[in-house]
Amino acid sequence: MLTGPNIIFALKIAVSLVTLLLIASLTALARGHYRLHGRLNIAFTVITLMAVLGFELLLRFGVEVTSHFTDADRIALWVHLGFVIPLVPVMLIMVGTGIRHRRKLHVGLGCVFLILWAGTLVTGLFYLPH
Repeated sequence: MLTGPNIIFALKIAVSLVTLLLIASLTALARGHYRLHGRLNIAFTVITLMAVLGFELLLRFGVEVTSHFTDADRIALWVHLGFVIPLVPVMLIMVGTGIRHRRKLHVGLGCVFLILWAGTLVTGLFYLPH
């Protein structure tokens, strides 16, 4: 059923699972499996974009996700979105720089991405209500 709490819970599960995919990608990178790293990053990007766009569509088409939120929950959501919104363009640029083998830019953006992802993960899992 598409209720606010169920959607938030599903997003928490999605963030957790996609984080495991990110860890697998970084493990592949550390082991020198660059092609696998790239493929896992593309999968990570597609799944993350689907979640972000799906959540946005649910909000736009009238599913009331935040009706059970307190004022503190709404602030937590805004903080969470403060990480998610800049994450999306950084993630897309990273995919492009990875495909084009622009290593320096890719690694630099990777550092920014990991900070944004850490914020997304922490705020999404621990600060949003469930």
